[in-house]
Amino acid sequence: MIAIANERYAGNPVPGLVFDTATAESVKSGPSGFNAALGFNYLHLVRDLPGTLSQIHALLAAEGLFVSKTPCIGDMNVLIKLALPVMRAIGKAPYVGVFRETELKQRISTAGFEILAMENHATKGSGFRPYIVARKR
Repeated sequence: MIAIANERYAGNPVPGLVFDTATAESVKSGPSGFNAALGFNYLHLVRDLPGTLSQIHALLAAEGLFVSKTPCIGDMNVLIKLALPVMRAIGKAPYVGVFRETELKQRISTAGFEILAMENHATKGSGFRPYIVARKR
């Protein structure tokens, strides 16, 4: 995705626009912060969700936007929750945090964000991957 963005950007450059990938813990922002941060299929993979959300909040400029889409494993089929520890034990899955959509929304709000919009984008009928747009308060 970054390669595609950079390719399109080369044909129509916008001053100050930069595309990059990083974890919330490894990225460094400038003195004024980022205008937006995107976290797709990411939050369920972090071990410290409140800490990661606080770090994202700190990276953003005043009223910066955080856009996220991540699976809420706690709302999914119980078999997925049961299979994850087994898959991790045999090296076939990474750490995966188990939380529900309601908990994710609460954690985002507690980290200092105002949720502006939320939609569920379904895959094969399951709508447990909320797409959230939140603004730094």
